[in-house]
Amino acid sequence: MQDNFLYEYAVIRVVPRVEREEFLNVGIILFCKRAKFIQVVFEVNETKLKVLASELDCEQLLCNLKAMQQIASGLKGAGPIAEMDVPSRFRWLTAVRSSSIQTSRPHPGLTLNLEDTIQRLFTELVL
Repeated sequence: MQDNFLYEYAVIRVVPRVEREEFLNVGIILFCKRAKFIQVVFEVNETKLKVLASELDCEQLLCNLKAMQQIASGLKGAGPIAEMDVPSRFRWLTAVRSSSIQTSRPHPGLTLNLEDTIQRLFTELVL
């Protein structure tokens, strides 16, 4: 019998106008310490975002989200945060910030399959 993995996830939100506190969910960060797993998945619906903020620079937003993905992956050349261990990268990515890209508070769960879980969460909370 296979053990469940304890994981944490956070929803990535785009907050075009921080002062209005309106946001659109665009991605998921999933982390499991035991499996040394961290992954960022995202999809930007530009039509929905333009309703919240017509002046939003979607190209810059995509660059920033890709940087989050590269940091999570520990990609060489993605900067000093990408060189940290997996738990430290997750904590940095989910730290409270007042920028236009924010994350929810981390939420825990148990799963047998981390890949299936991130896809399920992405479908339920983003798409």
